[in-house]
Amino acid sequence: MVTEEEAFAALHTVVDPELDEPITDLGFVRSLDVDGPNVTVHLRLPTSFCAPNFAYLMASDAKDALTALPGVGRAEVWLDDHHDSEVINRGLAEDAGYRGTFGAEAEHDLDELRLTFRRKAHTAAMERALTQLLRADPRLSEEDLHDVTIADLPEGAQTEGLLRRREALGLGTGPAEPVLVDDHGAPYPREEVPLRLRFARSIRISIDGNAHFCRGLLRTRYPGSGEDQAPRAPEPFSTTTVRTKAS
Repeated sequence: MVTEEEAFAALHTVVDPELDEPITDLGFVRSLDVDGPNVTVHLRLPTSFCAPNFAYLMASDAKDALTALPGVGRAEVWLDDHHDSEVINRGLAEDAGYRGTFGAEAEHDLDELRLTFRRKAHTAAMERALTQLLRADPRLSEEDLHDVTIADLPEGAQTEGLLRRREALGLGTGPAEPVLVDDHGAPYPREEVPLRLRFARSIRISIDGNAHFCRGLLRTRYPGSGEDQAPRAPEPFSTTTVRTKAS
């Protein structure tokens, strides 16, 4: 048997690929019903025209997360009120996979999409952790971030989030690993650090802005759904004073 708490915890591991937040925190879980070994979930999205590949990815991940739970006999996931709900729900019920669900419309494999957004999430997490470090130590310049390793980061949510995203990409998480790295774990040259940090900041701002926008759209589309949304953790910083060696 599985409990509702266990099923909800499994759904909490499912992340919107673009917004980099759990679907449970975003309020995308419309209902969860546990009947003995059987679990039924209904999902909802901010608009009816959310990208079908994103919608399928979240719904498929939700079904996989529930199916993996010990004691689950049958897991059903239904996507409500989407323009491709019928197609997606049929594909999920038949375990047809993404290409089997969308056929010729599925130009790219979902693994490519997942990798793209994992890399963006990692870039944003690097920026959060390093900006927090800059604000905590006025002596640091942006160029100094070239030498920062994981051991230099303070304990807390920002560092934990960065480590999770590095693990998802298969990057090292040891204390001696450099923090500011490219998609393959290679550190950037020192002279490129300010530019790379600004690029990472633009990615983080885009992700955070989209998440805020989509939360609002969901509350507008489904009155009362705000009660199902977890408050976003406040950023430990709002703006960053740029400090270079020349400052």
